[in-house]
Amino acid sequence: MPPQSRRAFVKRVGAMAGSGLLLGTGPVATNGPAPKYGQVRFERSIPVARAYDVVVCGGGPSGCAAALAARREGLDVLLVEGQGQLGGMATSGLVSHWLGGRNQQGEWVVGGLFRAIAKEAASRGYALLPQLEPAKKYHPFGWFNWFIHGVPLDPYGIARFLDGKMTSAGVDLLLLTQAVDVLVERDRITHVVLLNKSGLSAVPARAVVDATGDADVAARSGCEYVKGRSEDELTTPATLEFHVSHVDQERLTRYIEEQRDPKLRSKIRELRRQGIWTFPYDIFICTQLTHTDTFYVNTVRLVGIDGTDGRSVTQGMIRGRAEIETLLAILREHVPGFERSRLKTVAPLLGVRETRRIVADSMMTVEDLSRGEQFPDTIGFSMYGWDLPDPKKPSVQPFARDDARQGYRYTVKKGLVTPLPYRVMVPRPIRNLICPGRAVCVQRQVLGPVRVMAPCMAMGEASGIAARQVVRAGIPFGQVQIDELRRRLREVGAIVDRNSLPEIQPRVDQR
Repeated sequence: MPPQSRRAFVKRVGAMAGSGLLLGTGPVATNGPAPKYGQVRFERSIPVARAYDVVVCGGGPSGCAAALAARREGLDVLLVEGQGQLGGMATSGLVSHWLGGRNQQGEWVVGGLFRAIAKEAASRGYALLPQLEPAKKYHPFGWFNWFIHGVPLDPYGIARFLDGKMTSAGVDLLLLTQAVDVLVERDRITHVVLLNKSGLSAVPARAVVDATGDADVAARSGCEYVKGRSEDELTTPATLEFHVSHVDQERLTRYIEEQRDPKLRSKIRELRRQGIWTFPYDIFICTQLTHTDTFYVNTVRLVGIDGTDGRSVTQGMIRGRAEIETLLAILREHVPGFERSRLKTVAPLLGVRETRRIVADSMMTVEDLSRGEQFPDTIGFSMYGWDLPDPKKPSVQPFARDDARQGYRYTVKKGLVTPLPYRVMVPRPIRNLICPGRAVCVQRQVLGPVRVMAPCMAMGEASGIAARQVVRAGIPFGQVQIDELRRRLREVGAIVDRNSLPEIQPRVDQR
């Protein structure tokens, strides 16, 4: 599929000091359908804000790590977040479980800022670091023993904790602020255009980190990207998360032990036969958070949502809230432990697993992982499975072992450790932009293990450190000295070498 792009038509006027900028949006160059209602040209002069070494767009896991790392390197940093709090999907999206950073025994696979933040948050009571109890077959932090690696957290506590981290580090922060466009000269971003209650402004930047997860900045600067699967651009289902309190955890655990099925597939089949369960998904997913009676429910699967389309996201929120109401009523009546449960909160941010992926000079593929490729520019690892549900079949994991019957060439065993090469974060052709997080350049199936929060923090930290070379030496992100970057990552406690990992190796079966 040919790459898509959008170029902002923006030009300078007058001297930069005090004159403002003329922002003009002309025809949009894309490979998509023509605008339904035509086009108009919109122009206005906007003020120029103070300049920064680095502007980080997006305050989720990768953006927070990038901002803290860049500030630690002595750079002047602005962090911009569209929601009213930091933390991204962990806080505003209520996916309140940092996944992918530890193995089944609770040993660290992602170090650096993620490990330090997780440990400190746990010491303050904002998070837990569950440990495996071998005598127990199931546990409420993910139920299966191989899922003990997550870090459950309190979303409000983590949001407040991250406020303090940014303040103490000296990171400038703008919440409720969107990066709506960029100014580009030749192959560099000169300004990031922001919108908040103060209006539009243009922030000069020497380096830009696109931590939006959707490659929003990359797309608006004219970078190449792809979206979804190649044949139809469909993306994996979205989820609207919700938290419930007053769950009888002991009763729920006993029921799951009796059923020997934490995802309650048999129960759901029975409810479907009775006409009670009418959802298009066939599994139940919930995990305990920091209190024994509080769980987040990750069950809703919204098919057909495009996370880059405003109207589609709106419909996802509306559909999601309606399904949550119905689902919770079913849980109270039919799932032991949920009888007295109360709806604690519904996420104000839709959980989108997949949208755009940048096109870089190099793509990480399934073949790379099946061969156990040793990337010389590895900047971290992920410990997570190939979790990317089918766009039309929300309970089917195309690359999971139990879906081998679907005829896919590869199936993946639990315990996969996936390397994170630096090269997959560098888009083209913009030279002072980097994209950590789930928008990286990987074969679509590889997105599953790299899109979760701990590896996103690892990529963000590497991006923030790399920005120092970009700013100080005036070089592109694609020409960063990798040996120096990896040396610095080791100094700050990151895990970048395979021989530093716990005893677990990537294993991919071919069929």
